[in-house]
Amino acid sequence: MTQPDRKVGRKQRLAASPVKQAAQKHDIPVLQPEKLSGSPELAQAIAMAPDLIVTAAYGQFLPTKFLEAAKIIAVNVHGSLLPKYRGGAPIQYSIMNGDSETGVTIIEMVKKMDAGDMFAQAKLPLTRADDTGTVFAKLSLLGRDLLLETLPKIIAGTATRTPQDPDKVTFSPTITKEQEHLNIHLPAKALDQWIRALRPDVGGYVYLNGQRTKLWAITPLSAGSTLPAGSIVERDKHRLVMVAGQQTTFQVDELQPAGKAKQSIADFLNGPGQQLVSGQQVITDDPE
Repeated sequence: MTQPDRKVGRKQRLAASPVKQAAQKHDIPVLQPEKLSGSPELAQAIAMAPDLIVTAAYGQFLPTKFLEAAKIIAVNVHGSLLPKYRGGAPIQYSIMNGDSETGVTIIEMVKKMDAGDMFAQAKLPLTRADDTGTVFAKLSLLGRDLLLETLPKIIAGTATRTPQDPDKVTFSPTITKEQEHLNIHLPAKALDQWIRALRPDVGGYVYLNGQRTKLWAITPLSAGSTLPAGSIVERDKHRLVMVAGQQTTFQVDELQPAGKAKQSIADFLNGPGQQLVSGQQVITDDPE
């Protein structure tokens, strides 16, 4: 069971999820309900009387009667070290908050979101080179291996259950459209964390000279500046240094003007950004 085919890319072509592609390659039937609850696909899945139900980043609420259809158990491979970051965006929040590590947790699925007993965890260090895309890829492999190691123990009844500590629960709700608007008043390090958390899927944007512009990559710098946040500190044909919050600075490495493709900073400065000069405050909170 996976999400319905979605339109992707600038040309908005309909594409199957990687799960569907892999299933079709191995002649495995695929169910793709737009909404599982109350759907014909739910009735089909329950009628299969599965021994096990395993989910990973499915992105939909699973009805209790579906979870109870599993003869042995329903488990989830969750992309955080629970009880930290219950919810739909654990990877994004771990990067956004500057965590030094994240991981995966194998839990029993219960009615309450991500609240089931834990069977196993595995950790993954985070670095400044990581974004949501790289971490998702790493956790996918880590979760696969942990699941294959843990499932036999669950089936045999030898796996250890650990209840989640309610005092340590935090949440990672789905990223909103409002959160995609980057706050230039954050310190450069925090701004970089937000950019990487929103990469590669949606990207975070600012208003540069009134135009919505995505910042895909920046480098926080050690030098400071007394210019207002959003101002240009240094600019030549190949480099653009700007001010963030708390008098911190950063170098812009890659951006994307509205309606354009991603550009290196050199291409931007020698093209659409030719008019930018040092001392200007060009990033504002709202379009002007």
